[in-house]
Amino acid sequence: MKSLWTPAVRGAFLVALFLYSTFSLAQTAPASDSAPAPGTTAVRDSAVRDLQEEVRQLRSLVEQMRSDNAQSRAEMHELRQELQDTRSLLEKTTPAVAAATTPRPSDTTQIASASPQVTSAAASAEIQTSAATVSNASPAPLEERIQKLEESTSLLGSKIDEQYQTKVETASKYRARLSGIVLMNAFRNVGASDNLDFPNFAQPTTPGTSLATLGATLRQSEIGVEIFGPSVAGAKTAANVQLDFAGGFPSTGNGVNFGIVRLQTASLRMDWPNTSFVAGQDSLFLSPLSPTSFASLATPAFAFAGNLWGWTPQLRVEHRFELADRQAITVQAGVLDNLDWEYPYDPFYRTAQAGEQSGQPAAGLRTAWSHPLFDRPLTVGVGGYYGRQDWTWNRYVDAWAGMADWQIPLTRRATVSGEFYRGRGIGGLGAGMGRSIVYGGNPAYGYTPIHGLDSAGGWTQLKFQLTSKIDLNAVIAQDDAFTADIRGFATDANNYSPILGRNRGALANIVFRPRSDLLFSAELRRLRSFPVYTDSSVTNQLNLAMGILF
Repeated sequence: MKSLWTPAVRGAFLVALFLYSTFSLAQTAPASDSAPAPGTTAVRDSAVRDLQEEVRQLRSLVEQMRSDNAQSRAEMHELRQELQDTRSLLEKTTPAVAAATTPRPSDTTQIASASPQVTSAAASAEIQTSAATVSNASPAPLEERIQKLEESTSLLGSKIDEQYQTKVETASKYRARLSGIVLMNAFRNVGASDNLDFPNFAQPTTPGTSLATLGATLRQSEIGVEIFGPSVAGAKTAANVQLDFAGGFPSTGNGVNFGIVRLQTASLRMDWPNTSFVAGQDSLFLSPLSPTSFASLATPAFAFAGNLWGWTPQLRVEHRFELADRQAITVQAGVLDNLDWEYPYDPFYRTAQAGEQSGQPAAGLRTAWSHPLFDRPLTVGVGGYYGRQDWTWNRYVDAWAGMADWQIPLTRRATVSGEFYRGRGIGGLGAGMGRSIVYGGNPAYGYTPIHGLDSAGGWTQLKFQLTSKIDLNAVIAQDDAFTADIRGFATDANNYSPILGRNRGALANIVFRPRSDLLFSAELRRLRSFPVYTDSSVTNQLNLAMGILF
């Protein structure tokens, strides 16, 4: 049997079995091709419905992705446009900021009046940096670019919110900005001086009094308001006023704590792209620099020891010439109220001083060259001053002065700055310790001769930026009234007060700014004054200051 079970037999058997099965099925279910089993139909319909639902979900997801992509593209385009507008605005405002090379009479006055500008400048720098980062990030992945755009938008929004919160409401439609500094000075003096809290020159110690004194004051705090007016003849107009509390003391108990409000500066400006017109009581544009000190704001540091200064009514014009290689020349010319440092004769009614009695204003001219060095301005300027004074009975003095100023970056961290002057009869600018003339006799008599006091002086400062938040400053200064003009001509009895021949000063301070609106300072100052007819006097002051800018 085994031999008969060949492959052929096996094949025939399988074919027969297949035919038999097919015939049996045809007999039992003749309609199977046209009517499948109910269970089979339900399973197939359910699978089809599931497949259709998945397709619908996929289509919905694709449409949502397309919509999100279109919205993202629109937002990216809008953000790019905003960033481009911001960059254009920064490019327009940068030359105007760089052109303003004439500083205030003291670093602190600059900071107090310009602290919101510093904050705005820092914000603008951050925005510009973010814009540059986004603009240069085209090769980066889309998600990274979108994230950077969102960060930039958030930064822009925060700065806008900050500006809105600091907005000052005015009666007109024009924008105003409030600024200033709340400054506390604690001090310890060894030796006597003309003023306890911010001394200008040393005096002999009164017999029987203590050599050392200790105190504190807030009367050097300052408040400033700036108004941004309309555009007139293509010029942007603005006005500002600056006040402090060093106008004296009320006659009351503890009156030294209740400083009287005093006007420092108040001016109006018209600014064209390269020309400015200024009218008002402003700082002395002939002497634009002052040493860095937060111990002396009511008068600039060394105001009577080589630092010419004055908050003087004036009219002046400034023009800037842009040269090649980022160089610039600034020319300033103006007329000033012709003052000579006389005290008012009456506390309520104003009388003419000797300069005003001449019937003509004082005049000044300054020109400066500037060029950036180590990302800071290198500036050298020279100027001149003239004013005629009438001391009654046909006694005239022609007051004049020539001066120079410089600000030179030595490295990225060190800068040397200073001023020098030589003149006659310029006590109204702080020279000669505030003295313009000396008498040769009793000034009550018209035949008593007078002589315009010759003087020379200056100061120089070395500033070192230890870190981005810490500055070190060292200053030396001197004012020298020529004793050859005094000896044998004038005496103390005929000039009401001691005549100082020289006034020397030196200081060293450290300024720490943990934030742009917060500062701490420690300063050691030494003054030595040389009266013509008596021995010299010395006073030393240790001053600790804390201030908050707003």
